[in-house]
Amino acid sequence: MDRTKLHLLVDMIVIALCAAICGAEGWADVERFGKKKKEWFARFLELPNGIPSHDTFGRVFARLDTSEFYACLQRWIRSLNHAITDHGIRLDGKTLRHSFDTASGKDALQLLNAWSSDLQVCLGQVAVAEDSNEITAVPKLLKLLDLTGAVVTLDAMHCQKETAQAICDKGADYVLTVKGNQPKLHAEIQKIFEDAGEGDYQVPGLRQLKKTECGHGRIERREYYVMPAPTSLHDKGDWADLKTVGMVYRERELRNSNSHEVVFFISSLPASVQRLAKHLRGHWGVENSLHWSLDVTFGEDKSRIRLGNAPEIAGALRRLALSILNRDTSVKKCSIRGKRLQAGWCNDVLEGILTGKQGD
Repeated sequence: MDRTKLHLLVDMIVIALCAAICGAEGWADVERFGKKKKEWFARFLELPNGIPSHDTFGRVFARLDTSEFYACLQRWIRSLNHAITDHGIRLDGKTLRHSFDTASGKDALQLLNAWSSDLQVCLGQVAVAEDSNEITAVPKLLKLLDLTGAVVTLDAMHCQKETAQAICDKGADYVLTVKGNQPKLHAEIQKIFEDAGEGDYQVPGLRQLKKTECGHGRIERREYYVMPAPTSLHDKGDWADLKTVGMVYRERELRNSNSHEVVFFISSLPASVQRLAKHLRGHWGVENSLHWSLDVTFGEDKSRIRLGNAPEIAGALRRLALSILNRDTSVKKCSIRGKRLQAGWCNDVLEGILTGKQGD
């Protein structure tokens, strides 16, 4: 209804994004933030009827078309001209644990994210349908993204022939973890490296790399082994552009316990152990660089935003805010939490974060 269009959508999105950067966790916080910063926002927003109420934020974002919102975000991200050649893009799911609504029978929202650990940017997200799983969400997310030259890494759940083909169709390479959901493939790769181990890994074409890292009372050792895919796998053509098979042995020593695991993988990349080790390590780091920050710094798991599409929109705003804060260089030697606090306190700091310009 034209007579009820009191606020501009772009104004509401800008206010909500700035509020997310500065520590707001719900629509009431966004309203309070907007009112305190009204004079600052009025410098570049129209605000025909002032700052919307928290109910207005909630109602509008609950009804916003998420597919159109994601498409707009993708156009904006592409406009930044991030070079993603050989950058790792980690596709990984995360559940917003308190977004469920018992009264309406709505389960907690699960989002599939595309995270670039090299750029520290969330390139996109899609919601996983309640009656489905992450496997069906991957093609939707891939369709959104421009992946030319990138390297997409996924967990064993997504070790699917269709997924490998879809990634190659986007002009990207893949690294897929292989476990029991692909029993024949897993058994064949395991046999390859068991035979190689019998000969102390002195096999033509096999490359290996060993690394040890220490910190926070933990010692972690990783051994990477890669070799060209055997003709028995390559010539079948089941896996799009398959070039490499690999194995990683990981051992962790903690103060009171030790653990170890063996992981197999396949890739469309050549058998360069340094390059593959980088992408595998980057994939496992998504828990700390994205999920941990969203839960601990942004309080995502505690968010009670539930109505309609609002949890998705709020999730996208958090990820966009985190990406902007990660990419910021205007605030020196400061944690994400520290940047958020300073941005909330000082308009000049917030402007510097948004524009990338150094403050006085």
